Amino acid sequence: MKTIIHFFTLLFSIAVLAQKPYKRTLKLMGSRFEITVVDNNSTSANKNIDLAIAEITRIEKLISSWDKNSQTSKINRNAGIKPVIVDDELFQLIKRALKISKLTNGAFDISYASMDKVWFFDGTMTKMPSDEIIKKSVAKVGYQNIILNEKKHSVFLKLSGMKIGFGAIGKGYAADKAKALLQKKGVVSGIINASGDLNTWGKQPSGKDWLVAIVNPLNKEKVFSWMPVFNSAVVTSGNYERYVKFNNVLYTHIIDPRTGYPATGVLSVTIFTKTAELADALATSIFVMGVDTGLNFINQLKGVECIIINENNKIITSKNIQLNTIKK
Repeated sequence: MKTIIHFFTLLFSIAVLAQKPYKRTLKLMGSRFEITVVDNNSTSANKNIDLAIAEITRIEKLISSWDKNSQTSKINRNAGIKPVIVDDELFQLIKRALKISKLTNGAFDISYASMDKVWFFDGTMTKMPSDEIIKKSVAKVGYQNIILNEKKHSVFLKLSGMKIGFGAIGKGYAADKAKALLQKKGVVSGIINASGDLNTWGKQPSGKDWLVAIVNPLNKEKVFSWMPVFNSAVVTSGNYERYVKFNNVLYTHIIDPRTGYPATGVLSVTIFTKTAELADALATSIFVMGVDTGLNFINQLKGVECIIINENNKIITSKNIQLNTIKK
């Protein structure tokens, strides 16, 4: 019996050693996705990656506000007119989004899609919009006007012209769903990276945790620190590529849905938590809240940590993170 057990242990060890990461990069949901699975051979790995792609594509068809046939588009078309009955998956996603809106006092709000476009971050802006124009731009924004009916599974936007969108949460949700599907299919380890919305499970074939880089927002070639992640999501939001500057104030492309004014004072936010959906929403929220309020908020949440890089390129972390800063 001991010999048999030893034999099977040896076979298992050989199988583990034979595994290696297989990666595919492609465009999904209008963004760059990088899907990595640890597998024994390329045939099996590619089959599993195809499953993940199919799942992400399915989710895009459900939540896209650009697809006129999606349930999200149907909700938007019927704003101020009538409730729309939706699949349970979309209903629950909207329900969770509203919980985060309440938790963040509206810093996160899927009705941001109702916002009039008055800020442009392509170099064409020469002066700030007036206070009146900015105030008017958010007149139809407000998660309180998204009405859910649990019994009918319907969603109603109270104001005519109101819209919802999942730009600040959709890719994270897709990463979570792809990960869950691959785990169900028996894939022992991998990474779903949806343009910085990253979810991991298992370990590298070497037995070490996956590592994520915390980069310098002002120079993406430079890494401040490497952080190990195990069965966890990591999402980084940054404004270092899309911003405008007026009167020596840097205004980011992330706009406060409550006021219409862009977030200030933060260059980058990285959130660590169990799901990319939650991390995605919180990263946006912290930008809007600012360093002090955002850090205090994160320190009150269980199972959530963050790294903030402020406008002076200073690193600020939540209470349970210890950075191993790379020496220059």
